Amino acid sequence: MTALEQYFGGLSDKRVGVIGAGVSNMPLIRMLRAAGIRVTVHDKKDPTALGDGYATLATLGVDFALGEHYLDALDEDVIFRTPGVHPRFLEKARQNGSEITSEMELFFAVCPCPIIGVTGSDGKTTTTTLVGEILRHAGYTVHLGGNIGTPLLPRVGEMTADDLAVVELSSFQLMGMKHSPHIAAITNLTPNHLDYHKDFDEYVQAKTAIYRSQNENDRLVLNLDDEVTCSLRASGNLFCTSKTRELANGVFLKDGVLYIAENGARRELMPAADIRIPGAHNVYNMMMAAAIVQGYAADEDIRAVATSFGGVEHRIEFVREKDGVKYYNDSIASSPTRTIAGLQSFQQRVILIAGGYDKHIPYDVLGEPICEHVKTLVLTGATAPKIRDCVLAAGEAQPPIIEVSDLETAVREAARIAEAGDIVIMSPASASFDRFKNFMERGNLFKALVNAL
Repeated sequence: MTALEQYFGGLSDKRVGVIGAGVSNMPLIRMLRAAGIRVTVHDKKDPTALGDGYATLATLGVDFALGEHYLDALDEDVIFRTPGVHPRFLEKARQNGSEITSEMELFFAVCPCPIIGVTGSDGKTTTTTLVGEILRHAGYTVHLGGNIGTPLLPRVGEMTADDLAVVELSSFQLMGMKHSPHIAAITNLTPNHLDYHKDFDEYVQAKTAIYRSQNENDRLVLNLDDEVTCSLRASGNLFCTSKTRELANGVFLKDGVLYIAENGARRELMPAADIRIPGAHNVYNMMMAAAIVQGYAADEDIRAVATSFGGVEHRIEFVREKDGVKYYNDSIASSPTRTIAGLQSFQQRVILIAGGYDKHIPYDVLGEPICEHVKTLVLTGATAPKIRDCVLAAGEAQPPIIEVSDLETAVREAARIAEAGDIVIMSPASASFDRFKNFMERGNLFKALVNAL
């Protein structure tokens, strides 16, 4: 009997609540019902808003608690939290004896193979993808998922002890986590998701849950050039990255060359200039990936991926060239620091399309980089006034600013003012939830609009 089967067996006489009928929880609901477990689905949407999902759930035989008061009747023995619901809303149920868990927590508990977990404010998707590519090149069967878009719990049955699970983890998923991966990595920590977290400290506490349950046989990878992550203390073995200092244990950059050091002995990995994906931030991502795969992949595997990997979809993704103008999709840039990294990837001033949902994070850091790297700024969405004000307050030569009502108009305006040789990049510095389900949907619309020009 597998660990998952044992877990489900322990729920046979219990009532289970699942909050949210989204992408990550729908497979969980199917698995619970297939095991004969009584399930109540709590969701803010009504049957009409759930659409086909409601019919699917009804066919599975679940009970429902839907609508505005969907959390009022939480009293099940075990409650699976969706990442989008803050644990504070479940505190009453916890105090009344309910066990609060999540699909990701369960995956960590029953996964039969070592887990590599990556979190951070910036770069986690690219780093996670690079790690998966390197490990596949090294011959491993890799299960890539988590916040990167694929639920891993339904795939537990096909995993073996010799496989590796590579998981991107958000602060939402990490809140309350009682398990840690065998290898944990934090790329950096800057203010983010302050519409969800009460303050930056809570955000940091959520992120650092990734390593708090590690032991001396596990490993933590930290970026020592980030002022927050460099102050963290490991529960297991510490392995670091840095562009500014030589390390005894870690991956570092010196004179344009990446080195790997173990117990004070260093070896050359590769010139940073050989990394195919552009931008200084991607040197960091590659360094982080190289540090994570130590003990699993050879230097040759790292170099092979570094020199061939073309990048992640929606991350400075080349869309097309039309009339001498190049268009790039950077929809994954949902914070100012991500957009700054995107702007710094080009050697010329760009036409920037930015703005979106307001996560209540500061934008003041964005003013100077926009003045330095942007030829014309096209703004849309709820954060447009914040971004405009930070540019106007920068006190430097400011680019022309155009404010429009939606992304469709923004693309048309950017195309209208662009000249041969220009670069147009959508790098919103904001989340997508003002209009889109996620950054992928936003990026796909941008690409469709550009391709229709």
